[in-house]
Parts: sequence; structure tokens; C-alpha cells
Amino acid sequence: MGIVSTLLRAATWWNGQTIGTQIYTWRHGSPVGTDDNGNRYYQSGDGVRRWVIFDGEVEATSVGPDWHGWLHHTFKDPPTKTPLAHKVWEKPHHENLTGSALAYAPSGSIRRGTPEVRKDYDAWTPE
Repeated sequence: MGIVSTLLRAATWWNGQTIGTQIYTWRHGSPVGTDDNGNRYYQSGDGVRRWVIFDGEVEATSVGPDWHGWLHHTFKDPPTKTPLAHKVWEKPHHENLTGSALAYAPSGSIRRGTPEVRKDYDAWTPE
């Protein structure tokens, strides 16, 4: 790791973990598991504190519902020990893409590049 990346980690929180979080994790954290997005989950020795270290950009919506429930003490055991039973009709969890280039754009949106020409609308023109 270079000096520039170390300084960036010291000054920013949105690029993974900060140096303070890394030191706290080394001293007090025990690894619990990793999710499909590469996020790593830890807890303190007594199990009171639970936290996540994101893989890449810090994006809270990249945490799935099973890990979210464990982080907030809704579930006692992590999903690595007791996985959530998902229904057949449930779709897999995806992070929120709002504000990114991959965000949904409906037909006719100027974000799609070539807006549709509407045939059901006549523009008003003054007389």
C-alpha cells in the first residue's frame, strides 16, 4: 500500500474502512462472515458491537436483509450460522442504483439518449 492510499484512507470514510476502524477491528473484532458483495462483518468479543467493512465504496444498500437484521440485533445468530429462509417468489437483493449510470430510466426519458416521439400529445401553441 502506498503513501497516497494510506493518506486517503486516513482522510476519507467512503473508500472502505478508515485507519481508526481498521485498528479497532484488529484489536477488538472477530470475523463473523462475508456476504455476496464482498462486505465483511465483525463483532466484538462480547457480541455487543457489530459492524461491517464494505468492499469498495460505502453503500448501505449493498447490505442484504439477512445481514442487516443481524447488524441491528434483530437476529441473534449471523446468516452464516442460521440463514434466512427465503420464499420462492422473492427476488435476490440488489443495491440501490439511484444516482448512478445504471439507474432505471423509463421509456421517453432524456437519460435514454433518444427520447420517444409521442403520438398521443399535441403541443399547445398560442394563437
